Amino acid sequence: MEKPFIIGITGGSASGKTSFLKNLINSFDSDEICLISQDNYYRSKDEQPTDENGVHNFDLPESINAHEYARDIQKLRNGETVYRLEYTYNNPDVVPQTLVFKPAPIIVVEGIFVFYFAEIADLLDFKIFIDAKEHIKLKRRIHRDQIERGYDLADVLYRYEKHVSPTYERYIEPFKNEADIIIPNNFHYQKPLEMVVSYLQKKILNK
Repeated sequence: MEKPFIIGITGGSASGKTSFLKNLINSFDSDEICLISQDNYYRSKDEQPTDENGVHNFDLPESINAHEYARDIQKLRNGETVYRLEYTYNNPDVVPQTLVFKPAPIIVVEGIFVFYFAEIADLLDFKIFIDAKEHIKLKRRIHRDQIERGYDLADVLYRYEKHVSPTYERYIEPFKNEADIIIPNNFHYQKPLEMVVSYLQKKILNK
């Protein structure tokens, strides 16, 4: 198998990465593209750092097992299948499934720290940064965490102010200018998505 083309996609929390990724993945056949997400490389809760008020902070680089993430990306790059136990967000009622990541011509690496971790960034052939205005990201985060996940509004706002925003400013935004393409996602991203899909389709045809 020829060396795959590896894309890194990042952006701030609630910038719209998940929606963009879903539409990107759906633009290809399942054997043409593989998505491996940072979400399944969180360390266990007892290993997570806490802030000055004793609240677990899952928005720091040390929350992620970057070494294992980079190792598995390298395996896919070498044509090996990767098996990983699903991360269940510390929910004791959920039985984790074994996830299977198969090599493909296009490998998509996604997460808020994929540009920050040098051992991961060095594996990327193409970098995409999903961007959105701060007030729009906050509105989306409130909707997701309060309405979809049932979190208390005060808790959502606390984490956004104390964890999410500082992390964006320190570990995500400084790498924005390293992206090959920056996609504004304040309202929609259809045209940039079409450009990315067309570019990747040409990559597959040229292999």
